[in-house]
Amino acid sequence: MNCTLERSIEHYANQTPHKAAVICGGEALSYSCLWERIRQRARQLREAGLREGQPYAFTTTQDADFIVTYCAVHLCGAVSVPLESSTTKKHQQQILDGLNGQDTLTSFNGNEMVNGQWSMVNGQRSMVNGQRSTVNISDVLFTTGTTGSAKGVMISEEAWTANAENLTDRLGFTAELLFIVCGPLNHLGSLSKIYPTLTNGATLYIMSNLKDLGAFFSVFDLPFARFATFLVPSSIRMLLQFARSELSAVARKIDFVETGAAPISQSDMEQLCQTLPHSRLFNTYASTETGIVCSYEFSRYGCVPGLVGPPMKHSTVRIAEDGRVVCSGSTIMSGYVGSPQASAQVLREGEVYTSDFGILSPDGMLHLQGRGDDIINAGGYKVNPIEVENAASACPLIQDCICVPAPHPVLGTAPKLFYVPRQNQTVKPRLIADFLKGRLESYKIPLFYEATEAIKRTYNGKLDRKAYKD
Repeated sequence: MNCTLERSIEHYANQTPHKAAVICGGEALSYSCLWERIRQRARQLREAGLREGQPYAFTTTQDADFIVTYCAVHLCGAVSVPLESSTTKKHQQQILDGLNGQDTLTSFNGNEMVNGQWSMVNGQRSMVNGQRSTVNISDVLFTTGTTGSAKGVMISEEAWTANAENLTDRLGFTAELLFIVCGPLNHLGSLSKIYPTLTNGATLYIMSNLKDLGAFFSVFDLPFARFATFLVPSSIRMLLQFARSELSAVARKIDFVETGAAPISQSDMEQLCQTLPHSRLFNTYASTETGIVCSYEFSRYGCVPGLVGPPMKHSTVRIAEDGRVVCSGSTIMSGYVGSPQASAQVLREGEVYTSDFGILSPDGMLHLQGRGDDIINAGGYKVNPIEVENAASACPLIQDCICVPAPHPVLGTAPKLFYVPRQNQTVKPRLIADFLKGRLESYKIPLFYEATEAIKRTYNGKLDRKAYKD
């Protein structure tokens, strides 16, 4: 169904009014109830002064009320700005000040300026595939800032529709599905799953997080024939380590599992395939700036680290001369809010130049080879920390790890591995180094090791490399 999220909900409110649209804990909203609550909230927002094109910032609650507010803002013609739940009122105000308090948001496409001002959301001119068209900004999502300062990414209504169709086409969302969301809804990884779920008339189950494994597995007691979920690699590893038998017990109920947001190791892919032999398992390439671009069914075609498959129906990928992945298509962002200079560095003539390096195989498959900012220069040799982490994670002595640069008196910098020993054991670095011999070239084997209780991650599951910088 090629229409907005809100119009899809209205459609199913008329066609399947009593079917569950959103479930959260003990609360279940039918499509008719969800649509009525969205309309009521929209009326309240209008009465409170929310105007068309105006940004509306609000903290993310992992419940049905988030869906209500999120859609109601769109129904008002305004722009949703969902923020991390821990965002303080002061920070919210700073963000709103950064949005300039304008009635409309500025859209940048890397190609055109109008009278010295970047074209505006309502009635603006922008360049799409060489043609002028209207772009309606739907959301501003703030990145985690893992490779720099957080930026407000503008996402259009068209991009959300294309993302939903990409996911529906590649992963196979249907009306019979119960999709479990257990990640932050202000992040593209989880927020993007609302669209194909509800535009296909399926049911969304929202969890706060995956800390309560009992609550996660209790969802499979609900009377649905097909279940699916999106899990970041760290969550997959946690399930494999602490709840593999429980996961195996519900294996036949799981239609598919999608992972993304961070690299998944070959070891974890192989274990997941063994645990869920009847499920379709996908590794997806996406970012806030690019949208949902590629996905690879490793349960069917083989577990290859970094392989994220061919581009989806609304996406195109090429490799720039410097090796960077360049994405284009209907899913890409409209620019960074209030920052045409930052936008121009990334968005050029309808293409997003990412910080990811990769190659395209002859059959059109994208193989990621790490991020440029993360590469470690060890005495003139380039070390991809993801490759080191992938090899180390297969070590039976290690529960989790991260590879970062560390000062070296001769080489300048050298790889250092922070690691979490399994079951709080004492693991000598020499045992890890010996394990890595034969799995990595000698210059890639870390020279420094440090045991730690936990590996630092951002709120959406990415390795927080900035936290380990000196």
